[in-house]
Amino acid sequence: MTDTTEIATHGVTLTEVAAGKVRSLLEQEGRDDLRLRVAVQPGGCSGLIYQLYFDERLLDGDALRDFDGVEVVVDRMSVPYLEGATIDFADTIEKQGFTIDNPNAGQSCACGGSFS
Repeated sequence: MTDTTEIATHGVTLTEVAAGKVRSLLEQEGRDDLRLRVAVQPGGCSGLIYQLYFDERLLDGDALRDFDGVEVVVDRMSVPYLEGATIDFADTIEKQGFTIDNPNAGQSCACGGSFS
């Protein structure tokens, strides 16, 4: 019997710079079974917060995209909030870390950590 379960895709984009940083972090962890999970959760001063973390699980309803060997997974509930979003990585004096440019965010807080 073959498994005919089809995994959905999502509209989140991971830049080449961000993909390179994720690859570097995974190499440091010494793991090749992890994916970058991106989620939206209630919280923050604007109502919703982003979560980015490594996850070995692939859950029912997850959407998955591969960026040159870096898998990005988004849960079913977060997909509509993240459609068209771009994840980048910056390492400058002004800014360091992953950033999310989300066209669905109506407004965000001053720290940029939450949106509505």
